[in-house]
Amino acid sequence: MASPPPSEAVMTKQDRVLCVLYLAVAAGALVATWSQNIRFFLRDGDGGLWGFIEACYANPAAASITNDVIFVLLAAWILMWVESRRLKIPHLWAYYLLSLGIAISVTFPVFLYARQRRLAVLRATAPEPAA
Repeated sequence: MASPPPSEAVMTKQDRVLCVLYLAVAAGALVATWSQNIRFFLRDGDGGLWGFIEACYANPAAASITNDVIFVLLAAWILMWVESRRLKIPHLWAYYLLSLGIAISVTFPVFLYARQRRLAVLRATAPEPAA
């Protein structure tokens, strides 16, 4: 069972700063990716999803960036899987699905936000070390 969200009292200043930074990156990535996705799909004869995938490999520069993103996605998924199991972060499937449907550059920082909040809860509820 997931722990309740941490109160602000549980989170340190460093936790709060990291959470704000993660959400700022996610928001920026959402605007940066979807402003371009919308532009692409509003063009006449865009080819739909298949046309989008073809455009990702339209030239060597586009293919390089596309392949880079694919491998970062795979590394992020591995880290998300390991951390979600270790910290008992629920709904990993949703992060995976949203990373494909929205963008990994949006979903991964949102996962890091959830991870930081979970770490704050675990730190606050950890027993005091024996002296």
